[in-house]
Amino acid sequence: MNNAIVPSTLLLTLLLSVGLFFFIRASTKDRTTKAELVSEQDEAALMPKVKEYFRQRCYQVAAIDREKNQVIFEGFVQPSLFLALFLTLLASAGMACLALVLSLLFPNFGNWFLGLILLSPLSGVFYWQKAGRIEKVSLYIEEANQDKLGVISKLTIIAHRDELMEFQRALQLESAD
Repeated sequence: MNNAIVPSTLLLTLLLSVGLFFFIRASTKDRTTKAELVSEQDEAALMPKVKEYFRQRCYQVAAIDREKNQVIFEGFVQPSLFLALFLTLLASAGMACLALVLSLLFPNFGNWFLGLILLSPLSGVFYWQKAGRIEKVSLYIEEANQDKLGVISKLTIIAHRDELMEFQRALQLESAD
């Protein structure tokens, strides 16, 4: 075997392992964003639908600021079992590759490196512990008059990006951009 192949393969495998580490760490990253949405419904018709949407999603009203016309909802976001298992599977594949390369580089230790695969469930545990958290959604509604269209409600919402997409889809809101 060529002497340069194994060390270069080790380097590439270590780089991929670093990428896997950051991918696992990013799975718990907070992805809160702000969106401005518009609805053809007025605030009086829209607010009950908003409250019902968040009630169905197990959010509760945490604070109301009537002067600013702002509502803050809170809810516990459950970690995804699928994602925990997927991350564990990815980590085990990455550790198996690293173990294979290390066993080629250090043949005297051979199968001992396969013990690295036993560390892979730690990635699922890490995700499970960090992903389950209380999420806050801040919602601000204002009415903006349009000439021929009548009254339009403009919503400014700060929430997790996945929650924003589902909220926009469920209430059939358009982006204000």
